[in-house]
Order: sequence, then structure tokens, then C-alpha cells
Amino acid sequence: MPQTSLMMTLQFSSSGTPVNVQEKHFLIPGLGRYDHKYSPKLPSKFPKTSIFNSHQIPNPILHQPPVNQSVAAIVFGDGSESRLYPLTKRRSEGAIPIASNYRLIDAVVSNCINSNINKIYALTQFNSTSLNSHLSRAYSGASLGKEGFVEVIAAYQSPEDQGWFQGTADAIRRCLWVLEEYPVAEFLVLPGHHLYKMDYQRVIESHRNRKSDITIVASNGITKRDQDPGVGVLKINTENQVMQYSLKSNKEPVNYAVAETLTRCNDSSYSYIPSMGIYLINRATMVNLLNNHFPKAMDFGTEVIRGALSLGMKVEAYLFEGYWEDMRSIEAFYQANMECIKKLNTGYNFCDRDSPVYTIPRNLPPTVVNDAMITDSVIGDGCILNNRGARSKVQWLE
Repeated sequence: MPQTSLMMTLQFSSSGTPVNVQEKHFLIPGLGRYDHKYSPKLPSKFPKTSIFNSHQIPNPILHQPPVNQSVAAIVFGDGSESRLYPLTKRRSEGAIPIASNYRLIDAVVSNCINSNINKIYALTQFNSTSLNSHLSRAYSGASLGKEGFVEVIAAYQSPEDQGWFQGTADAIRRCLWVLEEYPVAEFLVLPGHHLYKMDYQRVIESHRNRKSDITIVASNGITKRDQDPGVGVLKINTENQVMQYSLKSNKEPVNYAVAETLTRCNDSSYSYIPSMGIYLINRATMVNLLNNHFPKAMDFGTEVIRGALSLGMKVEAYLFEGYWEDMRSIEAFYQANMECIKKLNTGYNFCDRDSPVYTIPRNLPPTVVNDAMITDSVIGDGCILNNRGARSKVQWLE
């Protein structure tokens, strides 16, 4: 009997309450969900309209379809080679805790929700038990609209594909039969372990206005990636058109340009900036590249993006100016945690009301502090801090 993949679908009503939560579906390649014809209809008591946050402005009449209907996000929660070991000994990178209450993948999923992207697919494979459990429990009550969902697609084997996912491009190709379920116009490919805040609607607007086939988000801030081998490097012209995609090696240092350099360049100059590994790609372009032009490609960046450039497709760069940390090392992970407690606005802000970070509700009692002085700290729920002589003792209620 052929093995099938396990997919968890989380459906939501417009009020944010879970509706028809289907946690397990066996997927049969080419046939879709086995119980699709027998899924019960929603009762009429559920509202038909979507509820938005108070700070959101009602959408005007647009020539393009709404983002929540035309864009689907593909989030990769793990990788075979982690740079955060031993933190990844029992869990994937996306499931690593940060800032007491969150997981790394929460930042990326929250970016999607705050950008009104409510169709989110999470592709997982390595040490994915903790990540799959977190996603299924954390976002069952999120306000993703009438058709919103967070869908976990675990790696699977089939008669056609006996092995596991061999890379990002291979994973997307083998899951296209699921990803094409909804008639979206673009796919937004995201790494699930990076820490940043971004309004993806601006990327989508730039992509459509420039009529690009692929848009790659690149970091235009002053970041030090010179010592980071394996990072993708974009060679762009003054119109932000990508001319070349390469990987930095240990032997060949790359001098990255910052915003000041870009503004001083003349028409014949080029700049080198680090890719953030975020790709917005047209649906038809994605299917054509993966199935027709490069059916054996394994990695999306080094093979598919390079292949698209060789075919003469229009590949543009979207320059991101904000804070971005790709968790390239244990030291970078430590610094990201320390920066979130500083008063200076240099790190990631977990307390932004306009762009909240969603995670699993823990249902723990409030933290109790008894005769203890605490400075520059982030304390999660369910702790008891007591002063024991010269130091405080922390007790966990979890």
C-alpha cells in the first residue's frame, strides 16, 4: 500500500473561532483529499463577512484581486543542515523558542497574517514533530478569514517519489498538486526561521507594478554577511533588476553595497546585496520552471533562480531596509534574544501593536516575583521568581 502524506488543515470562521477543524487528511497524489466530497457544509449561523482589525483601512476598488485571495505563502520550517545545533537536536529551526513565549516560525507566520495573506502552507521534514504540533495548536484560533488556513504538509513518499524532499525546489514540485488547490496568482516562498517584520503587500505591489516574473527580497540595511558562507548574493543594476545570482564561498569575499552606495551609482554600475531567501513568483512561472524547464532541480535559489535568469525571465530585487536576522549561528541567535530586551529600537520588536506576533496560547498563570530585583529581562508566563540570598531562583510551572 503506497504511503501518503499527512496534512493538517485548520479552518476559521470570520470571527476567529475554529470551524470544521480537520486535523488529519490523507492525501492521495492526483486525487486530493479523500473526503472532499463528503465534507460537511458550514451551518448558516456562521457569518459570511470577514472581520478586520480596527486599524485596518477598508480595501478600495482594485484592478488586482485582494491579496488574501490571490497570494499563497509557502513556509519552509526546517532544513537538513542546521547552523543552530545543538538547539536543533530534537526540533527544527522554525520550532526553536525565542523571547520566552514564541517560536521562530511565529515571526514569519505573523508577517503573513498582518499582510492579509491567509493561505499559508508549511512544508516540513526534519525533526518536524515539535513544529507540526506548534503550528496546529497555535493558529487554530487566528483570524484568517472565511477561507484562511495554516496547512502543514509533511514530507512523504509515493510510488513516483520513493525518497524524501531533496531540497526546496523538489519539495515545492512534489507538493504542487496541493498548492494549486486555490486559484492564486502568485506564490510567496519564505524561510521559516528568520526574524524580521515585513509588510508583504509592498513586495506584491512592487512585483505587479513592474510586471516581474520573480521578485527576490534582498537586505539593503547595513548588515555584516561578509563572513557568512553560503549566503545568496544578488548582482543588481540601478533599476534593481537582478543580473546574477551566486553563493558566497569561503574563498571569494564579497563586498556588499548599502543604500548610500546605490544612490551614488551611475547607470553602468552594479551592486551586490545579500538575498533574504524570500521569493515572490507568478504561479504559471513556478509551474513552468519546476515541471518543464528544470524538472530535476533540487534547490530553489541556486538552480531555479539561476535557471530563470538564463532563460531571460524578468527577475527583480525588492530592497528591504529593516531589521533582519537569518540565525546564521548560535551567536546570532543569542544576540537576537539579547536585542529584544534593549531599550534602543535596533532589534526585533515583539511588542508592536500595529504588527503583533501570534503564537500558541499557553493558559498559564501570571508570573510571580517575590523580593527580587530584575533588570533588562523578558519573563514569560508561569514563572515564580524568589530572592534566595544573593540571587533569584526561577521556578517553572510548565
